[in-house]
Amino acid sequence: MPEAERVLMAGEARGPMLHLEEPISFWGGLDPWTGIIIDQAHPQVGESIVGRILLLPAGRGSSSGSSVLTEVLRAGIGPAGIVMQHADEILVIGALVAEELYDITVPIFTVDDATYRDLARADAVVMAPDGTITTG
Repeated sequence: MPEAERVLMAGEARGPMLHLEEPISFWGGLDPWTGIIIDQAHPQVGESIVGRILLLPAGRGSSSGSSVLTEVLRAGIGPAGIVMQHADEILVIGALVAEELYDITVPIFTVDDATYRDLARADAVVMAPDGTITTG
């Protein structure tokens, strides 16, 4: 069982994995009404993040991305969890606000390079509050 390098936002989640090959900006890169990636330059354009565990190298600005994450979580069209190679404070802020305002928790972990490569091949994962990630 791989473990998180850091638990940025504790919580539990399970779901299918969506490996984003490049960083994404939630502000302008994600349709906040549907949870579909709309950034035409992104390799996963057209994919839905709804209920999935996002595996991404990092976030990509803008600071408004935190409000987009908060709102898609409130609307029930956000990711179930987020796993990153590099911490993104903007996404963590969005998750913190969703937890504070709406009592919705989305776990956010960072992992080392080897774990990231292993998870990129996973179809589904379970994220545990202690940072354990189970594939399958």
